[in-house]
Amino acid sequence: MDKNKTEGTQHHQGELGFKTPPVVSPEAWEAARKAMLVKEKAFVKARDTLAAERRRMPWTAVEKAYVFEGPKGKVSLLDLFEGRRQLIVYRAFFEPGVFGWPEHACRGCSLGADQVSHLSHLNQRDTTLVYVSRAPQADIARLKARMGWTMPWYTLTDNFDKDFGVDEWHGHNVFVRDGERIFRTYFINERGDEAMGSVWSYLDITALGRQEVWEDSPAGYPQTPPYKWWNWHDNYDAEASPNAKWVEVSSAKEATWRDAEAKT
Repeated sequence: MDKNKTEGTQHHQGELGFKTPPVVSPEAWEAARKAMLVKEKAFVKARDTLAAERRRMPWTAVEKAYVFEGPKGKVSLLDLFEGRRQLIVYRAFFEPGVFGWPEHACRGCSLGADQVSHLSHLNQRDTTLVYVSRAPQADIARLKARMGWTMPWYTLTDNFDKDFGVDEWHGHNVFVRDGERIFRTYFINERGDEAMGSVWSYLDITALGRQEVWEDSPAGYPQTPPYKWWNWHDNYDAEASPNAKWVEVSSAKEATWRDAEAKT
């Protein structure tokens, strides 16, 4: 019998303890990958379309004055922006009554905190990420030192968590400010939180998005060429404008990528 006709029906019989997908030749595997790639690209485009719809979500004004406790004392919601235009607030559960207290925060929240990427890249897109919980600042500082976390983390002192749907379960609330006026623009929780951690996942839930020219955003939204704003996380302050060599390298790569996309 022709080996190629039976190859796709064979399964790996090893020590895994379960029936695996068929084991095929490199050529057959590449064909399967290309078929899957069509669906992968469709998924990416659908994700971009969803993010574009988020950028057109209505806003709601934050009228109440909220107070948090920080390392240097009491601060307002406006202070949490740290002067930037956008703010993402993650409600983490680290407080008496939560499993793990006082040595640890909630295991799920802790797993999420371990995924948070270097915040300098998010900050470069005029966006601040902060964590909030009800633990005192001394306990938060101790936890951050133990776990190696560096994100700003504040203590809740009022009904912020209840007002924004995170008094009983974790979640990300997204805000934008116009001067001193603050607006709530988006909210995700439950399985929506699973993807959080990368600069892209955070920016995709904000009102302004990734702020790159390829995005479908309302007219007048801030946008810059993709890749050009990227930098080493310790070099943003030292190099305010895009490096000429990086512009050359990234432009060449982008041209190659777009050419490949046009051929598929």
